[in-house]
Amino acid sequence: MEDVTRTVIARGDLAHLALFLWASGASGLLAWTLRELASSNRRFNDFVQEIARLNRHFNDRA
Repeated sequence: MEDVTRTVIARGDLAHLALFLWASGASGLLAWTLRELASSNRRFNDFVQEIARLNRHFNDRA
């Protein structure tokens, strides 16, 4: 990465380097967000299943 940075700086193309770094950061943040969203959905699904199990338990007792 350091060689790429030196080459870009030597050519005076800092805008492309900044754009690349921004795009890399945005892509990384998107991947992290999607992973967290999937994890959140799994936890919510587990919660709903436990509520349904609890409701079945109480309905069977009545």
